[in-house]
Amino acid sequence: MKRLALIWCLLGAVLYAQVEYSARAGAFGSVINFSVDYANYKSAVPNKSRVDVFVKVPYSSIQFVKKENSYHATYDVTLTFLDESKKNVLFERIWKERVKSDDFDQTLSKNNFNLSYKSYDMNPGKYFLKCIIEDSESRRTSFKEIPLTVRQISDTLGMSDVMFISDVVKDSTGEKIIPNVSTFVTNKTDSLSFFFTIYSNKARDIVLEYSMNELKSGKSFKQDDPRTLKAGNNLIRHTIKNANFSLGDYTLKVALKNKDWKDVETTEKKFYSIIYGVPNTITDLDLAVDEMLYIATPEELDFIKDAKTYDEKLNRFLAYWDKKKPNPKIEENPILYEYYRRIEYANKTFKGFGAGWHSDMGMVYVTFGPPSYVERHPMDPDAKPYEIWDYYDLNRSFVFSDQTGFGDYRLVNPDYSRWPGYRQ
Repeated sequence: MKRLALIWCLLGAVLYAQVEYSARAGAFGSVINFSVDYANYKSAVPNKSRVDVFVKVPYSSIQFVKKENSYHATYDVTLTFLDESKKNVLFERIWKERVKSDDFDQTLSKNNFNLSYKSYDMNPGKYFLKCIIEDSESRRTSFKEIPLTVRQISDTLGMSDVMFISDVVKDSTGEKIIPNVSTFVTNKTDSLSFFFTIYSNKARDIVLEYSMNELKSGKSFKQDDPRTLKAGNNLIRHTIKNANFSLGDYTLKVALKNKDWKDVETTEKKFYSIIYGVPNTITDLDLAVDEMLYIATPEELDFIKDAKTYDEKLNRFLAYWDKKKPNPKIEENPILYEYYRRIEYANKTFKGFGAGWHSDMGMVYVTFGPPSYVERHPMDPDAKPYEIWDYYDLNRSFVFSDQTGFGDYRLVNPDYSRWPGYRQ
């Protein structure tokens, strides 16, 4: 038993710092950024609720191929529903999405996206939902797993979950609400729009109470919304105006009250405020500036850090990255997104005695990206565990050794003059 435990410990050390490399990641990258969300609605099936699952994939996350005068992309979506323990698969659904664009620049945009949704009748309870996206052209795959709670909705007076609104589109058939599946707002947003459905077995007067709370500061906002319901389904759309969002996490709570102001039902949804035009992984501006160590000069960093106010620092930060934009015709900056994708990857993968991006492996990965090939030596006799990262296009190799045995891989014989951010 002790020997088995030792083997598992050694295997854990081996897996601890394994980095992606080009042979596995592919030339087009390694991550498909997408969003998945769900909402509960009243079902036509007795004793069940209808669960609508929404999947949003930005054009910039999938690979388009030119066919005649347009550009085409396809990807597979797999939804797997598991029980609360995540040990048993209840059911699985797979389908293919096809996307077409006539403008190449639009295929690079993070603002353009394909939105799909499917509906399922489920028993009330707690579950887990796993969503896998596989790009047909590049064969890249990414997944997300979220907890899923299916609520029982009353036939007498009940309420669906809340969905945020991204846009409202008008066409010949009327208005179509485009949900904000990512649940992100930006610091430039001054309002919060959302929708939900109230089910009532008769006409009645009710009051809706909206509460918006900033989790970090504890600041809260409340607003009452008296309504007269009709019998049946009542679509409710509301906008909280003059909202001043700062960087951080928020919750929106909707309380359904009867005419006596007693709570009948409540529903709550989290959302996040981010900096406009930057990856949603950046939640701390000061930290994001520090993480520019491997791309900005000391003078450029000092200029950003010496800003007198937060807004001035943000403007200097954005101005620096705007100069790096390879294509001024599109709003997105792929260099900015790729740099902080590497930062995020390093923080998740190279967890030594400090932040992953500041480790030796993180420094090399952020600077050069995934190596062409990785040679691992976790258990060589008479040698500490070590790895060799080969970059064929640079004709360079980096050797990392785990001197402590705790996964803190350090560069062997580094060239200090080439690494201004090297941690000594």
